[in-house]
Amino acid sequence: MMSAASEPSRRGVLAGAAALASSGTVLSAAAPSARADARARPGRPVVFRDVRPFGAKNPVDLTVVDGRITGERAPGGAEMIDGGGRIALPALVDAHIHPDKTTWGGTWMSRKPADGIADLAAQDVEVFHSRRRPVAERAYGLMAHAVTRGTRALRAHADIAPAYGLTCVEGVAQARERLRHALDVQIVAFPQHGVVRAPGTAALLKEAARSGAVDFIGGIDPIGFDQALDEQLDLVFGLADRYGVGVDIHLHDRGEKGLATLRGIIDRTRTLSLRGKVTVSHVFCLPGLSDGELAKVAADLGDLDIALTTVAPSASLVLPIARLKEHGVRVGLGSDGVRDAWSPFGNADMLHRAHLLGRVEDVRLDTELTACYEAGSHGGADVLRLPRADLSPGSPADFLLVRGACLPQIVVDLPARDMVVHGGRVVARDGELT
Repeated sequence: MMSAASEPSRRGVLAGAAALASSGTVLSAAAPSARADARARPGRPVVFRDVRPFGAKNPVDLTVVDGRITGERAPGGAEMIDGGGRIALPALVDAHIHPDKTTWGGTWMSRKPADGIADLAAQDVEVFHSRRRPVAERAYGLMAHAVTRGTRALRAHADIAPAYGLTCVEGVAQARERLRHALDVQIVAFPQHGVVRAPGTAALLKEAARSGAVDFIGGIDPIGFDQALDEQLDLVFGLADRYGVGVDIHLHDRGEKGLATLRGIIDRTRTLSLRGKVTVSHVFCLPGLSDGELAKVAADLGDLDIALTTVAPSASLVLPIARLKEHGVRVGLGSDGVRDAWSPFGNADMLHRAHLLGRVEDVRLDTELTACYEAGSHGGADVLRLPRADLSPGSPADFLLVRGACLPQIVVDLPARDMVVHGGRVVARDGELT
């Protein structure tokens, strides 16, 4: 349990942000166009002929007007696109990815041994300095690849630390701008090196939040890594409250360390009235709880609308999505790191991630396989506060067309993404951006 001295007050939380010195670094806010919804701009109506939503037996036509599915007849002059009897599925959402760290599309990098987060973070810096392609190019390559695999949106964690300044945030923002016609992107200022243990990071977080360049302020293991529970959480939540951004905290700590941090997050969310604006990623302290213990924590998370994300790393660490949803907790699925210093694995393919979720959960039934896909589509959309692309009238025309018999089979077989549609426009065909 937290001691009385550690219970947050609004004054204490705000003091964490107020104590920051002004940073001399200037980062211009992202252009409004970078976050504009393409569906808000009228476009030519499109009819996707001969498609089978969710694997329906009988094909239908999907009509799109101004970027959204409509149940009305197609207006005159609509563009016709042949779906060839393919299955139409909601586009996917990557709720947790680190595109700034990636070596995707570059030369092979051999990894070195590492002992914990500090070693891996130091190797991130080596990658940053050794790669010829800047962050903007590497992030763009990975994010563009994600689009070709059917991703409609992602939440990108970009490192902020004295070793980088704000370069990683700027690079991911540039990639977001280049892909704004095809991908919705939220950016998290992520203090991978720690908030307190890396002097200068706090001021950089403040500048990122104040500039409007990021949508979320991140944190990382306030007890196990930063060893400053109250100081980190007070600062992060103080910035979120002051500048109107969200919070997305990495929480790898297990057992009581993880639960103490989670209680601190719950308390501050309640104190600062940040309901619906907080996400906790990984949350390895939850899977091992008894049903009764999990129900108590999940009730608080659901009441305060605190979202969670998982990358399905293993059977023992994947979040119990179904039980959390019973309490109204939004849970999304993500890629995490992709071919970076941390791991040679990863591909930013959310259909493959849904497949991995099914493997680690050892699912067998069609309903279970379908739920894995929904974790990667609707679950992520819920976490990012995007409307679900469920192919119903009024929903965003964000979908992919694939060949297959049914949705469960697609999760297992991972067919090619023949066509990817975003806002009613074809943005990728046969694995290539259009």
